[in-house]
Amino acid sequence: MAHGKIEKTNAARLLDRAKIPYELVPYQVDEEHLAATHVAEQLGEDISTVFKTLVLKGDHTGYFVCVVPGDHEVDLKAAAKVSGNKKCDLIPMKELLPVTGYIRGGCSPIGMKKLFPTYIHDSAEALPFIYISAGVRGLQLRLDPKALAAYVRASFVSLS
Repeated sequence: MAHGKIEKTNAARLLDRAKIPYELVPYQVDEEHLAATHVAEQLGEDISTVFKTLVLKGDHTGYFVCVVPGDHEVDLKAAAKVSGNKKCDLIPMKELLPVTGYIRGGCSPIGMKKLFPTYIHDSAEALPFIYISAGVRGLQLRLDPKALAAYVRASFVSLS
């Protein structure tokens, strides 16, 4: 797949190695607005196809990942239940880089330091493609959500 002058990220190289088709899609970064809604506007895509990657920590299982549509919040009770925890919370921002290797606005479910249990919002399952961070601010991966789920060993669950 020709991607022009876009530099491949670790997440993209991992997908190449796994022979999973994807497209790298750049967008203009606004440091003041790192929200997925801004990304969707930049891409000219419906927010329901632009997903954000959130890292949570449960009281029993430790760290886990939720991939949700950009305009959704994670229901912490639902996330705790599907992940086998009594309660959970988003990790503090200062823990994101040491735990995942990624920064806010550039956190991808692909290529984290460890393969954490991953849960993808069930709305993604019916979509032909979704956008997720490619692992850096300003670059998204457009790929089949089922291929993503298979690669990161994720389940499609109700999270909001």
